[in-house]
Amino acid sequence: MHVFFSGIGGAGIGPLALIAKQAGYDVSGSDKQESDYILYLKKHGIDTISIGQTEADIAQVNAQKPIDWLVYSSAVAIENPDSPEFQFCKKHGIKTSKRDEFLNEILTDKKLRLIAVAGTHGKTTTTAMLIWLFKQLGKPISYSVGAKLSFGDMGEYDKGSEFFVYEADEYDRNFLAFHPYMSLITGIDWDHPDIYPTREEYESAFYQFVEQTRWTIFWQPDFEKLGLQSEEKYLVLDENEPQMKSIILPGHVNRKDAWQVIQTVHAITEAPLDQLIDFMNIFPGISRRFELIVPNLYTDYAHTPEKIRGALQLAKEVAGDKFVVVYEGLHNTRQHFIKDELVHIFDDVKHTYVVPSYLAREDKNLPTLSPQDIVNMFSKPENATAAQVDDNLKEIINRHVHAGDLVLCLSAGGGGSLDEWLRKNFHAI
Repeated sequence: MHVFFSGIGGAGIGPLALIAKQAGYDVSGSDKQESDYILYLKKHGIDTISIGQTEADIAQVNAQKPIDWLVYSSAVAIENPDSPEFQFCKKHGIKTSKRDEFLNEILTDKKLRLIAVAGTHGKTTTTAMLIWLFKQLGKPISYSVGAKLSFGDMGEYDKGSEFFVYEADEYDRNFLAFHPYMSLITGIDWDHPDIYPTREEYESAFYQFVEQTRWTIFWQPDFEKLGLQSEEKYLVLDENEPQMKSIILPGHVNRKDAWQVIQTVHAITEAPLDQLIDFMNIFPGISRRFELIVPNLYTDYAHTPEKIRGALQLAKEVAGDKFVVVYEGLHNTRQHFIKDELVHIFDDVKHTYVVPSYLAREDKNLPTLSPQDIVNMFSKPENATAAQVDDNLKEIINRHVHAGDLVLCLSAGGGGSLDEWLRKNFHAI
């Protein structure tokens, strides 16, 4: 089967393309722009990737080998529901679907049981930790994760595996397409108002997801938030569990993610908790999650208030009060949605530099908030500066780094982002 992935450079679609190739499918794809992810996929054998997403491009790919199935990301469908690729597939009778339907095809075809990681924040780190523990135990595992790993590809199919670990995104209700064997709920905080206009609708989607899952592991506050009653199929964790103190990873949120993963793998494999804790304490981390670029310079994909607070707590744990932040919001729409929480979120930071938000899936009825607009929201605007991603910012970062300050860059990621600029302008270690 020849599968064409539209938006192949995305963090959700790219790993799925790798999995499809390893599972024996013919794979090609397209994206609107070049990115580090595109280069990564090409290095891993997916050569037929067109940039531009025109009808002529997909027609050329189809002429070389007929396309059986076009898989697209939610972003592609939302940004351009009448895209040339969709029109081409309609004309030629080619099946189209979001990634969830195709992943279900793989799960069924390869007889894999799904372990899904869902939640507003912490999905990628938690998914990576699951993969890490399975690999440390020598258990074959297939998976998809939205970040580069030092210990594996972003996506992998292992023909000897029984389980598939998946980062189940709630955006566009994607996670409701699945009926997992086991789910981890990392945390529930209302997000994506373009999909879920009310908090009740957001939490209702998670309730439905849990109902579709055979076994679910929660934190106590999220279990209570969904109004669930104790049952054998639920494992509810306490943040004050004394054994969590044996986890020495930096950052409270990382230690929470680690404990949830340890409990999951223990339940599935019956491996001793002490052994799993020892393996977790040498977890090497993942790209763009408090990732060190050069000494004193870090990049992090924190974009929701809870994740931002977690990244700030980790920076403070490492550097005390001696750290500054460069903030690139993910989506102008989200900046409007979280503006009340932005007022105080950077209060304890030595200085915050705000650069233009990374734009995608925007509500065209909302005015674009400039860096100065966001600075003006802060309770301490005197401790913040509006900036651009340019040579002046490079000089500012270098000055702080050389003065011994930790510089934490909260970046959206993707082509043209602050994260990509950092990697081009500073020599990664």
